[in-house]
This record gives sequence, structure tokens and C-alpha cells, in this order.
Amino acid sequence: MELKKETTLKNIPTKASEEYRNFPMVPRVVYGKGSFNKLGDILMPKRKHSEAPMIYLVDDVFEGADLLNRIPSIFCDQIILISAEEEPKTEQVDALVRMILDKYTELPSGIIGIGGGTLLDLAKAVAIMLTNKGSASEYQGWDLVHKQSIYHVGIPTISGTGAEVSRTTVLMGPEKKLGINSDYTTFDQVLLDPELTKGVPKEQWFYTGMDCFIHCIESLNGTFLNAFSQSYGEKSLELCKEVFLENITESESREKLMMASWHGGMSIAYSQVGMAHAMSYGLGYVLGVKHGIGNCLVFQYLEEFYPQGVAMFNEMLKKHQIVLPTGICSNLSESDMNTMTTVAMGMEPLWENALGKNWKSIITVEKLKSIYKKI
Repeated sequence: MELKKETTLKNIPTKASEEYRNFPMVPRVVYGKGSFNKLGDILMPKRKHSEAPMIYLVDDVFEGADLLNRIPSIFCDQIILISAEEEPKTEQVDALVRMILDKYTELPSGIIGIGGGTLLDLAKAVAIMLTNKGSASEYQGWDLVHKQSIYHVGIPTISGTGAEVSRTTVLMGPEKKLGINSDYTTFDQVLLDPELTKGVPKEQWFYTGMDCFIHCIESLNGTFLNAFSQSYGEKSLELCKEVFLENITESESREKLMMASWHGGMSIAYSQVGMAHAMSYGLGYVLGVKHGIGNCLVFQYLEEFYPQGVAMFNEMLKKHQIVLPTGICSNLSESDMNTMTTVAMGMEPLWENALGKNWKSIITVEKLKSIYKKI
């Protein structure tokens, strides 16, 4: 199935290339089955001394699992188990930073996030806030961070969010759900071990994978599209089709989705996401809906804007027998609905990428409410 637009070079808008955005990339990455066993060797040169610990932020789903025994914790290192049931919050980041600063006399040697997008985003945010004063909520936005973060490593145990490669850490704040988007957010090191994604529950696997798929659709159909974004987006979309529409082995699926997530994250690094993500932010802020499923709940009703993408999405739902929840917004008050649309409308770069500079003439509060009310 082809995308709505023929994304040949002659059709690519020049907006993004004219801005010459100088984005950072992950400088070091290790890939391969069993590569987690190399973590100790990777971290050792980064240790300042025995009193400057490595802090491991780990999804508590691994409590009692063998993975914890494989973490190379030495000296005064600390392993902190964190629930990923809720979206990461600025107050959670602030609490972790206070705890670390109160316990140790100097800054840690590094922060290592092990888990899905929630844990990776927390690791990035904590690494930033250990060297920047104030609350994490003060840095929600674009390029508000001015001091280098401490060394930080991302190790995904579920694939799809692209958090391992992106320059943002999406957080729920007191007033908004928005990322800390900065050159200091990107991980210094990423370790990609497909074996770590074994045993992910089917629905979680699907919803997180759809985050990656929707990254591709929104990037490849966006007005910010350029040759850089297109090359990564097309490869990611190809891999998503293999994983979710073809019959491949579980091992192949894990490897391909891990690389789809990487390429999808790279695709939006030099462009942007679009409507589904903007509206998902609103759902997440008001109702606490997790990001992956929030994207799916919105995307199913965006056929007007992404017809081929939504058709493919419906095929994937059918093939994997996924039934999306209904009635999510049925009991919302008018105040909650207004808050949700305000949060969504505040994501201006996403709307401009999706619909162009005149997006406000296409998307109105009433239009957004009509879509939310279907969910």
C-alpha cells in the first residue's frame, strides 16, 4: 500500500532543510543479541571513582527477574525500580533528583535507563536535572536547557517509542504534557539487545509498536519532510509492515521492530510527528492514557488526514485481533474537554508539520472535540 503522497525528492518541501537544524545524534550504540552482557565493560571507563555511582533506573516489571542479577552494579551503585504504569511526571523527576543529591556527596558517574519509553524518558530527564537548577517543569519546551547533562545510557526493553534515539523526554507537568526538547537530552550511549524484549504482553507490544508506525505515517506525510527524514521513515515503515502484516518468526519480529523504532525515531528528529501525537498529548494529560494506546485511539479517526495510514492500521488491528477500548471520553466534563483540546492545540510544531502554516484554519476546537467524543 502506497502513502498518500509520492515522496520523491522533487516533492519534498524545503522548509526543514532551509532551517539547517543541527540536531545531535546518539554518539555510541551497541546492537546484538546478548549485548547487554557488555554493559559493565561499556560503563567502566565512564566511572569517575568508586564513590561516584552509576544509578540504574529499571522498570519494576523486572523485580525478581534474572535481568537484575545481570546489571553490573559495583561499588556504591544503586538500582532503583520504578513503575511504568503511569506516564513519567516532572514531580517524579524532581523527587529522584533530590533523592540522589541527598544520598551522594557528588554527582553520579552516570544514569542508566532500562525499560520502555517511560524509563528511558525518566533517565534522560534525571540526567539533565542533576546539572540544571529548578524543577523539570521549567524545562518543558524547546531548547530551554543550557547545561550539559551527566553521562546517560538508554537500554530499551520494549520497541516502538523511539525514546532511545530522540532529543526529547516527554513528561507530564503540572500544567501540560510536553517534552524537554534539547541537545542535552540525547543519550550518550544506547544498547540495543533484542533478547531484552522477550515476554512483552501482546497488547503492550502492539500499542508501543504502533507508536513507531504512526511516527512514520506522520513524518512521511508531513510538510516538514526532507530527504533525511524520508530515508529513515521509509525504512521504518517497511520494517513495521513486515512485523505487523507479514508472517515472520518471533525472533525476527523482535529484531526488526527494534530497528524500526530506531529508524522511526531518527525520521522525526529532523522533521516532526503530527495530529495523532498532538491529540494523544491531550488524552494523556487529562485522562492519564498511556502514549502508545492514546495514539491508537486517536489515529483510528484520522482517515480524513491519513487515509492510507489508517487503512493499514485497521489491517494490523484485524491481523493481531486487537480491540481498542471505547467510551474513554464519554463522561468528560466540558472543563476537561476544554483542557484536553487546549493541550492538544498547544502542540503547534506538530500541527504545522501535519497541515502547514495555515493549520488553524483547518483544525478548530470544535473539530478536535468532535474527534475526542468518538473515542
